[in-house]
Amino acid sequence: MSVASWTLIVLPAVAGGALLLGGRRADRAAPVLGLTVAALVTALAVAVALTRPAVDAPFLAGARWSLAVDGLAALVVPAVAAVALLVLAYAVAEIRTDRSRFHGLMLVFLAAVLLTATATTLPVLLLGWEIMGAMSYALIAFHWRRDDAVAAGGTAFLTTRVGDLGLYLAAGAGLAGGTLDLGGLAGLPPGWRDLVAVGVLAAGFGKAAQLPFSFWLSRAMLGPSPVSALLHSAAMVAMGGYLLVRLHPLLAATGWAVDVAAWGGAVTALALGAVALAQTDLKQLLAASTSAQLGYVVLGAAVAPAGAVAHLIGHAAAKALLFLAAGAWLTALGTRRLSALRGAGRRHPLVGVVFAVGALALAGVPPLALWATKDEVLAGARERSPALYLVGLAGALLAALYAGRALAVVLRPVPPGVESGYDTERDGTREVAPGQLAPLVPLAVGAAVLGVLALPPLSGAVADALGAGPAPPTRAAELVLSGLLAVAGVMVAVAAPTRLPAPGWARAWLGLDPAARLLVVRPILALARGLARFDDRVLDRAVHAVPGAALGVARGLARFDDAGLDRAAGAVPAVTRRAADALARLDDHGVDALVRRLARAARRLGALARRPQTGLIHQYYVQVVLVLGVAVLILFLAR
Repeated sequence: MSVASWTLIVLPAVAGGALLLGGRRADRAAPVLGLTVAALVTALAVAVALTRPAVDAPFLAGARWSLAVDGLAALVVPAVAAVALLVLAYAVAEIRTDRSRFHGLMLVFLAAVLLTATATTLPVLLLGWEIMGAMSYALIAFHWRRDDAVAAGGTAFLTTRVGDLGLYLAAGAGLAGGTLDLGGLAGLPPGWRDLVAVGVLAAGFGKAAQLPFSFWLSRAMLGPSPVSALLHSAAMVAMGGYLLVRLHPLLAATGWAVDVAAWGGAVTALALGAVALAQTDLKQLLAASTSAQLGYVVLGAAVAPAGAVAHLIGHAAAKALLFLAAGAWLTALGTRRLSALRGAGRRHPLVGVVFAVGALALAGVPPLALWATKDEVLAGARERSPALYLVGLAGALLAALYAGRALAVVLRPVPPGVESGYDTERDGTREVAPGQLAPLVPLAVGAAVLGVLALPPLSGAVADALGAGPAPPTRAAELVLSGLLAVAGVMVAVAAPTRLPAPGWARAWLGLDPAARLLVVRPILALARGLARFDDRVLDRAVHAVPGAALGVARGLARFDDAGLDRAAGAVPAVTRRAADALARLDDHGVDALVRRLARAARRLGALARRPQTGLIHQYYVQVVLVLGVAVLILFLAR
């Protein structure tokens, strides 16, 4: 089954690269190819989850190309593939332009996420992590003609890159300590182990949008709705939490890293819950709730890995459902503003029903998915610290309030004059296409039932699959308490959605965006501009000076030839002159001809070398993917 492991990664990468290279000519075939490949990848994901294959091949000195579907990957990989399939099915009805670029980027992104989820060494993990980040930039900035979309993509990319530097720190410390295998990092000497933990926490917090990185999710909302649905559910953001779950033994071995992850996740769940409650834009509310809910995954990665995985999978279904429902209303009504979405669930009843399922699951209402999964995480928090448990419980109450507020707005009766708020983002069609509705139903089923992963007997099976030991017991009283809090929070929000607190500091995402632009984005862009000027004024001038110097030397040699060698040739006897003529003909027809041929070849190679340098960043990504595809093929043949 090792072939299945290779195919799981290579198939979407090659198909996505082909679509990106095909350009507009591939637009018609792109949706069918994208769906077909996603369906095959989902089938392969289920197959490898059942058979648990591993791949090992030469790669780098000190590290091999190693992939494995262990218990953790067997749970997460099928969820990632299934959500991607449903999101791409929805995108067929919504994405009408640049289809080959969209589906190509999504498939390459999927390949990178699957590579990240199955990697067992730091170099392979870094490879998947880098491609995933690059694709996320291209997808957030998909509407590249809009300056705000490109700026949002740049902000998200640069912010997460700050955290990504931690993986390089971890790789360097791991190499110095003697291992690059993820499973061996916990056994490193204490100093190197602590450095690896610092790097892993930075990378995980950055991708999972934990404080202080959370604000990039707000900017990412300018991407298409299917992009938001995938990035915020089973991929990209989820991979930050997944990384910390996979490296739970490392966090536990350091001691201090467990507390950093636990408190970082709990505080994010609380603070970003307040941010979500204050939002007036539905997608912004969902974005803030993603950061808050991933806080429970990060908290669980420290104190209850089995609960973290269950919460990650349940959240993937609920959040993909909610973002796609929001996208359906955006297509139909042309707006994301909550004030203009009043009664939207009654205008489009099926969307309203599935949105209600997703929102109630997000609120933690029993027996839907995130009720039991959240409580399994909170049980681990209780064992660690009563204060940690109370912070997590307060975040859960905020989740009920913000989910209930969204639910109250979209399900209330349609007020008169609400149409004046439509078409603020785009011209609405006033219809939801059947192709947009179909993927919502299976996601709603997942949001309703996936909580069984955190209930006996499946909770024990999940813990056994992770090899993390028995999960902390979830007490019946705590389940009842959290369920009552969730129901009470939803009822309060439904009864008085406009009276809930919405302070300006929360609506502005804690002021993190301007702070990051000042401290991170602007300095990096300024450095990039300075390097560009150095390139233009120093390196380019040096390069241009070389041909001029060469021509000057050539002219000097020619003058020397005319003034010295020709005169010397005229002074020799006729026999010597005939030999000189023969040498001259050899020079003209042999050496000179060879030089001319070399010059023409150099010019042709130069012209070819300029062709890939278009300045279009997504084409650079395609080139990287092709190089990586060739590298993987070489590895496969050299096994």
